[in-house]
Amino acid sequence: MRLPKPELRAMNEQDPNDPIRENAILPNLEPPEGSEAIRPEPAGLFLNNPVDFAVLEQLGGQNILEAGQFSFEQVVELCKLAAVLEQIEIWPYHPLDGKIAVTAFFEASTRTRTSFESAILRLDGKVISIADGRTTGQAKGESLSDIGEMFNAYADVVIMRHTETNAPEEILENLRIPLINAGNGSGEHPTQALADWFALLKWKPVLAERHRSGDPRLNLGILGTPGSMRAVKSFLLMALLFREHIGKVTVISEMADPFGEEVTERLMAADIAYEVSYDVRERLPELDVVYMNSIAFLGDSYKTMDSRFKLNAGSPLKESAVILHPLARLDELDTSLDKTQHNLYFTQAHGAVFIRQALLMSVLGRLKTLPDLDQIERSAAA
Repeated sequence: MRLPKPELRAMNEQDPNDPIRENAILPNLEPPEGSEAIRPEPAGLFLNNPVDFAVLEQLGGQNILEAGQFSFEQVVELCKLAAVLEQIEIWPYHPLDGKIAVTAFFEASTRTRTSFESAILRLDGKVISIADGRTTGQAKGESLSDIGEMFNAYADVVIMRHTETNAPEEILENLRIPLINAGNGSGEHPTQALADWFALLKWKPVLAERHRSGDPRLNLGILGTPGSMRAVKSFLLMALLFREHIGKVTVISEMADPFGEEVTERLMAADIAYEVSYDVRERLPELDVVYMNSIAFLGDSYKTMDSRFKLNAGSPLKESAVILHPLARLDELDTSLDKTQHNLYFTQAHGAVFIRQALLMSVLGRLKTLPDLDQIERSAAA
């Protein structure tokens, strides 16, 4: 349900007595005419379920390094706040006014870097953007730990992607402002996992609650290799927080052991049912959610999955199943699926801006800048 459209007004400041404006970006997020792609309404996550800011305040000043560092409650409250931020025009409240973020991308990126920078700019923060590691002192042999020391004086938060898995550990030797890991080699991509689960919680808001006896459980399918694909790994590790809602995890991979020792240990500790399969078509009809990726970063090169692991509009998907993909895609996810009811991946990509806004406001301690959320809820319910 959408917020009512207010009358046009001067765009420089928000008068506290003015109605809260609907986010101007919302029409751009709607699927094109004739498409059956899914775009769940954000209000389903926060109506009659206010954001618990005490939970989000726990993230203040924290480094965000891996999916497993979050609690179930933290992920849920971040998603609820992201749903609010998707619904309303937030820039008039200047949440990150006076804050500077360094987006330090030592590895190529489209969506992650630009969605972070969009999130910051729409919150009225400032960005120092490093789009190519070859333009930094590291190209001359400078250590990441020295770069981290310099960043302490330049910004309030660092958002870093790097080809080396141990890069966060190295920069944190001297970095004293919060670090957000935007992908480290074959390690993790925790904010991608937040975007993944934000899409799923909007699709099934019941996931934001504790599981009740008799409620159905989801069968998750993963086409990829959690041991070497960081987005897949972080998605799976965050899925363990929602294990009450999951019937089984099926990993479809060409590898005999797609997990690696660390992920296997966490799966066993979570006491969640899982299996490995090599047959995509045999398993698809039983899956409610299909998470897929094809690109793994190994050392200094990219490896793609075997061509057998592909989906198209003719694949035997369950009618109600949804597909998630962190993108970029190659030919493993055919464009014939883009306008079908299985497409949740565009919503997943769009929502990354809002979940990263929620995270940045929490980490930087700017939650108190938000408008009256009771008014938002009343407007959305009208």
